[in-house]
Amino acid sequence: MAAPSQASLLLHKQLKDLMKSPVDGFSAGLVDDSSIFEWSVTIIGPPDTLYEGGYFNAIMSFPSNYPNSPPSVRFTSDMWHPNVYPDGRVCISILHAPGDDPNGYELASERWTPVHTVESIVLSIISMLSSPNDESPANIEAAKEWREKRDEFKKKVSRIVRKSQEMF
Repeated sequence: MAAPSQASLLLHKQLKDLMKSPVDGFSAGLVDDSSIFEWSVTIIGPPDTLYEGGYFNAIMSFPSNYPNSPPSVRFTSDMWHPNVYPDGRVCISILHAPGDDPNGYELASERWTPVHTVESIVLSIISMLSSPNDESPANIEAAKEWREKRDEFKKKVSRIVRKSQEMF
């Protein structure tokens, strides 16, 4: 049997740390005990935001060279947010590959660095829910609605929050 990789050792440690001292606002575990590289995460909608009270499930997929490359995060629950693609993929700077942004939107310091942990990633996603960035949206329709029809946006989010509570 092959020796465990650096990535799997680090992920086992991060999972153990989260189990030992859970962080408010989310829970995490493995999708399937056979792979440390696929995590199931439930994010609780942050207080005093449109998402308050919602339970949003996501899958966090780690590359074999983690922490040198970022994981991808995809909501499996419905999500209406300027920084979440229609297919559920989360678009925030720290999940973008390290180095300079080819599009010039982000500083290298805002992008992925190996010091990030599952906890810091999920806390960044919670922060994203609290304050959408409509400057470089992943979901153009949601960003447009956020800017121009805030009441419509709030209604949609309210519906997905209710739906998430029924599913929970």
